[in-house]
Amino acid sequence: MPPPTPATTALRRRAGVRAGPTKVAVMQECIVPAPPGVFDGYSAKRTAGSAWDEMIAPDGSVRPTSRAVHSAVAGMSVEDLRARSDSLAATFLDRGVTFDLAGEERPFPIDVVPRVLAAQEWATVDAGVRQRVRVLERFLADVYGPMRAVADGVVPRHVITSSSHFHRQAAGVEPANGVRVHVSGIDLVRDEAGRFCVLEDNVRVPSGVSYVLENRRAMTQALPDLFGSVRVRPVSDYPERLLAALQMAAPAGVDDPTVVVLTPGVYNSAYFEHALLARSMGVELVEGRDLVCSGNRVRMLTTGGERRVDVVYRRVDDAFLDPVQFRSDSMLGCAGLLNAARAGTVTIANAVGNGVADDKLIYTYLPDLTRYYLGEEPVLSNVDTWRCEEPEHLAEVLDRLDELVVKPVDGSGGKGIVIGPQASAPQLDSLRERLRNDPRGWIAQPVVALSTLPTLVGDEIAPRHVDLRPFAVNDGEDVWVLPGGLTRVALGEATLVVNSSQGGGSKDTWVLSDRADRDSTELVDAGGTTELELVRSSPPDPGPGGPGGAGQQEQQQQARVVTPGGPPC
Repeated sequence: MPPPTPATTALRRRAGVRAGPTKVAVMQECIVPAPPGVFDGYSAKRTAGSAWDEMIAPDGSVRPTSRAVHSAVAGMSVEDLRARSDSLAATFLDRGVTFDLAGEERPFPIDVVPRVLAAQEWATVDAGVRQRVRVLERFLADVYGPMRAVADGVVPRHVITSSSHFHRQAAGVEPANGVRVHVSGIDLVRDEAGRFCVLEDNVRVPSGVSYVLENRRAMTQALPDLFGSVRVRPVSDYPERLLAALQMAAPAGVDDPTVVVLTPGVYNSAYFEHALLARSMGVELVEGRDLVCSGNRVRMLTTGGERRVDVVYRRVDDAFLDPVQFRSDSMLGCAGLLNAARAGTVTIANAVGNGVADDKLIYTYLPDLTRYYLGEEPVLSNVDTWRCEEPEHLAEVLDRLDELVVKPVDGSGGKGIVIGPQASAPQLDSLRERLRNDPRGWIAQPVVALSTLPTLVGDEIAPRHVDLRPFAVNDGEDVWVLPGGLTRVALGEATLVVNSSQGGGSKDTWVLSDRADRDSTELVDAGGTTELELVRSSPPDPGPGGPGGAGQQEQQQQARVVTPGGPPC
């Protein structure tokens, strides 16, 4: 491992609602009194009668799923926990697992107390996410095709065409194996009753899976003994699953497809993830300037000459992907890429135009679309949502603005969200004006008391709100859901915004196995015998006038703002 750079050394010093019924299995509670120690006073810190705590029941007993973790953590001192936490931060800095917050590179925060989900609970999440991806696939094929859902009155045409991420340029582009959503991240929350609900969909370029992989690697070192006492399903085969799905998406007639990962460049805040996935899959990491397109064929420039490219796993937003079709000043994409995809000589993953399914107004129609396309009831319910574009909904939202959470339909990273009970009078007045001027651009939801988990905050264990982003990979034959996903945690007291861009952190998510044969598999993975290679996110200095010129740096950083391909949203 190379020695830490001065920047890394400096960083190390600083690291110091109402939802419909779902099929979630409710486990029988067994009363196990919490022993004294780091959990003393924990129950007193919880808000009475609101959020569901995933480890401690209202009567102070430990929930069965979390007993092993609770026992291990309770047997440590606060000093020991803090030392392990500091070690995690230092490890992330050494490996380059960082993100940009307000212009400062920081280690991605990971809490030392993991989240534990029972096999029965995960079975519901798995089924719900798989169903959701199938519906989104059908919807996108319909949107850029016959629009039968519009003709049948399920979704109004203007709702689709007015979305900022609906791109007519994508019409007529037929994926080789019918897959548009190769990778998805479906954001879930648990309501006051402990039921999982869908908060939003991410099917453009969902990010954060690298933190899932790195969290697991780091936690097996921080809590090695605990891994020997629980059955945790592995996450390390994600790169293999992703590569297989991308290869299966190659154009017809290609037996040995060439896959590349297209990144905006080293100045993008998610560059660590792009590089990690490329190395883990054993494929080339390229920038737009490494690709050329002529005769509707995409090729990669190499030291040995041009090489054909069959699948582009792009981590560049639509607006920057092809200067012929979108922003003509883009230096991040490849001119002619979309025409090559339309000609069927290259596959773009995820597909161009998927962002219309991320629109939070479209989100409100997903339950109806599930019934329409699949003839099934949703396994996972939506959070109740008001469509501000509908006059009666808008009137109610304006009347109850101080009670609701209001979100821009195309927002990401927690930006633009206004939590009514926490907003000032001037903020609410300004929001009212924006809602009246652009009702299509907003939705409103009740304040959901996200579930809580014990989290190390300073020198104490305290409840903090969490959500969950499971990642799914679709190879055209099956939808596979990574067992665990990214748990994001709001580190501020009583804060509901979990996004890392807003100061949130993460937890390793442990899905317990109900099959003994999975134990040994996880323990091999946990031991780090197939440790992922070190990839630093800190950009090298290209020198004045070098390839990382000011214009390209600005676009890479701008892409970080407009695309969900930056730090976890």
